Amino acid sequence: MPAYEKTYTALWADMDPNGHMRHSAYTDYAAHTRLEYLSEAGFTMQYFAEHQLGPILFREDTRFMREVRLGESITVSSEVAGLNADGSRWRIIHTIRKPDGVVAATVTVDGAWLDLQRRKLTVPPAELAAAMASAARHESYQDIVKEAK
Repeated sequence: MPAYEKTYTALWADMDPNGHMRHSAYTDYAAHTRLEYLSEAGFTMQYFAEHQLGPILFREDTRFMREVRLGESITVSSEVAGLNADGSRWRIIHTIRKPDGVVAATVTVDGAWLDLQRRKLTVPPAELAAAMASAARHESYQDIVKEAK
């Protein structure tokens, strides 16, 4: 299955004083792409509100390789790089490419699902776990297993 992708144009608000895209804009585009994938799969903000469920991040790692400048087109892909057995924890890798296909950055996030009423980690509904399990897998995919204490 091909990676889920969205294309954007780097905006003035994304720029820093050095004339290239500011560091946090990369993570903003990655987050937006993740949420677009979920929304297109039927898991909208309304769905999350009704189920009192939300995604949370434990780690976010951005690697910068090339500058992105004002008005430049970028394509952001999302691929699952890890899931645990019940779908409650996940890793997603976003690759941000310039128009010529050169990788400008990668954003890797480790996250889980949060029960918003109990404020505890939770197992997602079966249909959400299935959507994550059927998403495109990154070439580095590895199952997430609980570490022994």
